[in-house]
Amino acid sequence: MDSNPIYAIAVWLVPLVIAIVFHEVAHGLVARRLGDPTAAERGRLTLNPLKHVDPFGTVILPLLLAVTHAGAIFGWAKPVPVDYRRLKHPRRDMVLVALAGPGMNILLALIGAVILAFTIGNSQEAANPAAAFVAANAANFVLINVFLAVFNLIPIPPFDGGHVAEGLLPPRLGLQFQKIGRYSLLVFMILLLVLPQISPKADIVGRAVDPIVNAVARFILGIFNIAI
Repeated sequence: MDSNPIYAIAVWLVPLVIAIVFHEVAHGLVARRLGDPTAAERGRLTLNPLKHVDPFGTVILPLLLAVTHAGAIFGWAKPVPVDYRRLKHPRRDMVLVALAGPGMNILLALIGAVILAFTIGNSQEAANPAAAFVAANAANFVLINVFLAVFNLIPIPPFDGGHVAEGLLPPRLGLQFQKIGRYSLLVFMILLLVLPQISPKADIVGRAVDPIVNAVARFILGIFNIAI
């Protein structure tokens, strides 16, 4: 990553905002398709990032991570509203709506890989700052989207994987499992900030998420003969 903080922000924050906005819109689009128009009714089926911005999760945290080179760049937007009672088949559709976000991120990662392959195929890239800038954005776009897809599939509320697990569990057990979501921010902070400080072995992101992210990213880039 370039040591210039403005450059770091440009090549990390912009791809991240695009990734999380599309992630949330995908949830809303699939929910509407399956019978719940709540997101559309509240004006959240838009690519306007201002409609999705969470001041801390979308701007402040990613900005700090980019500027301090703290490792993985991640963040979140305001979740689109989904009323599962309005879905045609609530338990099944809940799983499909939850998978829509990570699915969108994988699709975006593939698009980013196409852009990266096209850019680095330009023999003038080394002498072309604009091409180098596009390549850096595309490479980060791939990594960010793969990270968001994998990270959100952690099978614990409030992550998308938690909703998938809830929908696959027997109804009574699923309702009990859902209650963990009340403590979503606490769960998030424990997973990302507290456990890694207690012990490296408890670093779920470093020990479980990152290896999967790297493997998926290598696979996607390998499709286009791009090595990382």
